[in-house]
Amino acid sequence: MGKPSTKRALPDNEAKAIDAVVRVSPQKLNLLAELIRGKKVESALADLTFSPKRAAIIVKKVLQSAIANAENNHGLDVDNLVVAQAFVGKRMVMKRFQARARGRSGRIEKPFSQVTIIVRELDEHAAKKGRKDFQPGRGKKAQGGAKGAAKPAAKEAHTGAGA
Repeated sequence: MGKPSTKRALPDNEAKAIDAVVRVSPQKLNLLAELIRGKKVESALADLTFSPKRAAIIVKKVLQSAIANAENNHGLDVDNLVVAQAFVGKRMVMKRFQARARGRSGRIEKPFSQVTIIVRELDEHAAKKGRKDFQPGRGKKAQGGAKGAAKPAAKEAHTGAGA
């Protein structure tokens, strides 16, 4: 007998793709991850296709892999997919040295990164209306939490008392 199968980490309406060793700095890749986060996959692919950045090719391949995983492995509809999460992690750093003046050496760091993209299928109702059933990266301020509501009221009270 084989070992028991592990429980799936993602919900049934999500698929993931990872590129584990990318020879581009995480800072450069994160610019592209921010560009596609929360967009429909067609729009994200178009943005990456026409991006002038060299790293856009890598991120596009990972996104295409996530779309293929969603379609082939999980049976999700490609037309209703949205980039739910796109994040970049640090990997190893190669250290090199370059000769400098007066017998010294300069350190050169060549960083590696990891790109992870998770796509989510929206339900038919949400996809037809064009709205998302989630808001990636939205905190309490965007949702109208206590902090956001208290500041304008305090400002109005302050201006009213001074007049």
